[in-house]
Order: sequence, then structure tokens, then C-alpha cells
Amino acid sequence: MISELYDLLKKSYNLVTILGPTAGGKTSFATNLAYLMNSEIISADSRQVYKGMDLGTGKDIEDFFIYEKAIPYHLIDIVDAGEKYNLFQFQKDFFNAFKKISAKNKMPLMCGGTGLYLEAIVENYDLTEVPVNEKLREELENKSLPELTAILQSYKDLHNSTDIDTKKRAIRAIEIAVFIEKNQVVKPNYPKVSSFNIGIKFDRESQKRRITQRLDERLKEGMIEEVQTLLKKGISPETLIYYGLEYKYVTQYLLNEYSFEEMREKLNIAIHQFSKRQMTWFRRMEKKGVKIWWLDGHSSAEEKINRVQQIIKKAS
Repeated sequence: MISELYDLLKKSYNLVTILGPTAGGKTSFATNLAYLMNSEIISADSRQVYKGMDLGTGKDIEDFFIYEKAIPYHLIDIVDAGEKYNLFQFQKDFFNAFKKISAKNKMPLMCGGTGLYLEAIVENYDLTEVPVNEKLREELENKSLPELTAILQSYKDLHNSTDIDTKKRAIRAIEIAVFIEKNQVVKPNYPKVSSFNIGIKFDRESQKRRITQRLDERLKEGMIEEVQTLLKKGISPETLIYYGLEYKYVTQYLLNEYSFEEMREKLNIAIHQFSKRQMTWFRRMEKKGVKIWWLDGHSSAEEKINRVQQIIKKAS
């Protein structure tokens, strides 16, 4: 089946990426595909790296078991809750997993919905680890975006317009440029990725229903208790709020800032908005030239697999 097309895929690609908005069934499809390809999954989710943050991040570990076979996964539960994890660390951890899987003569499957993480891999971002410069940030904080753009242009040509999308991005870009100018930087020599990208999406109304249904299920399954446990472990409310969405609103509920009904409504709206931002990010990736083959979320696993076979033949 898929194994017959695997050789075709390997001629042009060394990674399969499965992406889409939250509550879209990415993990379930990825594990089915990994089972057929005898592969392993690398998570591209900025919050699933944290231990003990399970329901709120939608780890769905049970989906990694297909026909009683456990599908190996990477970059889930690798960092203690309460720590900070960033794009540079993700890229480093990704390639460690990528090399291990590839060494087994398997094609890695990346699965997730964190746009920046996904784009950093499929677009082969050349990242440099740069520490925070609080003094510089204070100096730049009150400057306008045009002023920040002019400062950044004094350091480099602006080939990447995303550096000046917002003041926050512009300040970070200047911070990086200043660091590189003053320090000898040794960049990691990562392998070049050529990714075959599959997207899963539903129509808008179905997506809304799925998000709300999943939220209610997770509240019943113990998401509030999960956040209570994290607080009891000594993780500060400020840190949990920093993690956003479920952890932000449930923490605020536990701090008596909202009633249960208010929390549930605000969180539901926030997740819907997050889903829209994810799709906006993926559309921007496509505009930049990233090819994403979209599958209908309503189709069965078998129909999705058959469609992937057709696409692989067409793309190879």
C-alpha cells in the first residue's frame, strides 16, 4: 500500500509534515500514516513539550496506539512544566529526533499546529541562539515601528518582512542583529529538509462545533483538576497564564476572577480565535511558496490514506 509509494516519496523528500488547526484530527491521522509507513512522529506543538500539561494541550496519547501497536513519538513530555521553551530549542530537539529516525531508514513524520515551529523546519530557518538583552529592549520599547524598522535596516537588508510585522518582532530582530555584530556566532549545521506537507481542515461551522465539543469533554475529563495540580506543585499562576488558552483561563477561574460559565465562554472564544490564527499562518506559508496538500477532515482515515497515495503519485 503506502510502502509501495514510499520509495517514490524518498526521491524528493526526507520528511512528511501533517499540519492543521486545533481539534482537526491531526494526531489520529498522523499515527495511522506512521503505522502504514513504519515511521515515527515528531511533535511540533509548543506546549506538548511540557510534562503534566496533558488535557490542556491535547496530547491524545491514546491515539499513538494503532491496532495495539505503539507508534513512537518525540518531543512530547520533554520539559518540566514551569520552564520556558523556545524555537531555538525546538529546532535543536527536532533535528536530534530527525537524525535518529532517519538513521533507522525511516522517514520522520512531523505533526502539529504551532505555525512558527512548523515553518522553521519546512523553510529551513537558519537560527542563532541569542540571549535576551533587557537593557536594549528598554531602550527600544518606546520607539515606533517605523523607527525600529530604520534601526534594523542599519544592521541588515530586510529580506524577511516578518521581522517588522510588529514592534515585538522588530525589537527581537534588532536584539539578534546587535548580538551577531558583537559576537562570533557558530551556527549549527543542520541537514536540509525537503518536506511533503499534508494539511487537514474542516469547514468553518464543523470546526467551531469540534472545538466547543472538545473543550467541554476536556473540562469533564479533569482539565481544571490538572491546572490545580500544577499550582500545587508550585508553578506560579503567572507562569500558567503565560502558557495561554486553557491554562490562562482556568487559572484565572481558580483565582476567582471568573465564574465557571464566564471562564468556559471566554476560553471557547479564545480557542476559536486561535484556530483562525493558525489557518492564517498556514495560508501565509502557502503564499510564500510552501506547498500544502489539504485533506477534507470529514473523510474517513481510509479515504485520507487513499487521497495521500494519489497525491504522492502526482507529486513524485
